[in-house]
Amino acid sequence: MIEFRAHGKLFVAGEYAVVEPGQPSVLIALDRAITARVSEGHGSGSVHSEEYGHLPLTWTRDEDGLALDREHHPYDYVMATIDLVEKLRAERGLAPRFHDLRIESQLDDASGRKFGLGSSAAVTVATVGALDRFYGIGLSQRDRFRVALLATVRVNPRASGGDLAASTFGGWLRYSAPDRERLVAMLDSHAVTAILDDTDAWTGFDVQRLPAPKDLELLVGWTGSPASTTKLVSVVRKHRNGGYQAFLDDSRACVDDLTAGLQTGDAATTLDALRRARVLMQRLGASVGSQIETERLATLCDVVEAAGGAAKPSGAGGGDCGIALVPADTDLAGIHRAWEAHDIRHLSVAVQAPEGSVE
Repeated sequence: MIEFRAHGKLFVAGEYAVVEPGQPSVLIALDRAITARVSEGHGSGSVHSEEYGHLPLTWTRDEDGLALDREHHPYDYVMATIDLVEKLRAERGLAPRFHDLRIESQLDDASGRKFGLGSSAAVTVATVGALDRFYGIGLSQRDRFRVALLATVRVNPRASGGDLAASTFGGWLRYSAPDRERLVAMLDSHAVTAILDDTDAWTGFDVQRLPAPKDLELLVGWTGSPASTTKLVSVVRKHRNGGYQAFLDDSRACVDDLTAGLQTGDAATTLDALRRARVLMQRLGASVGSQIETERLATLCDVVEAAGGAAKPSGAGGGDCGIALVPADTDLAGIHRAWEAHDIRHLSVAVQAPEGSVE
């Protein structure tokens, strides 16, 4: 049996702006993961996951590619990934095989509640990695990311891919996205291998490793209110106005300063950039009439700032998680108690160590 793990993520800064090609963001990979296990199948392939309930999802091949019983199982990231890897496998001249794929997640709690840690991205990256090993395709780490992004944009063309980068490379990352609309169009007329090898297709994509913050502790709180990233991003795109370019410029400046603070180990610069990132999200929400920073997320952040740290919603906001950095000598237990008093759950997560090279 082949096993591959991919980790969850949280955005630190650059949310919303990162959906535009070339706009930078900062993310972290977390030490909670999704594991994909692949074994040889016989007569058909299957996907076993709690996402599909107790019965496995099954698929076969026909003259048009993979055949899926869509009456009972929606087309999703896992099947999009399997289908894309199948095309790549055929392009590389590798023999077709059936396989059984089993997916286990550490990104939710025991009751199945989702914490907003990037499960769709992690399952996509894990599936790409497992099938790459199963077929012996030999993808580089960067090409595993690219295959995962191509599969993702078939389901959600607006996805930035930042969560995929965090799941693929681990650690602290600065990330900017390619033009996904162009990638979607290319998928209709180009072989997967040709897209992977086309340098122009990936213009705007960049990923750089960043050092962990010096003399600062990372905290993550969950507000208990799941949010839809796709819906919130759609609202922002729909209400873009004359101030949108100013938002992009301010976001880039904020990410640049955060990057500089991390690279130089300047805690004050790092905290200031994170506070500015929070203000940017507040202003963006007000400008489009969407509650990006909910009341509970505001409380999460205010508690941290009162203790001398910096905090903001992570990702699209609207619920889910807030992320914080606090000086190493901060009373962490006091923050946890204050969060608990407002029904905010402290998540015991840490940053996953970097994996491989981003080159």
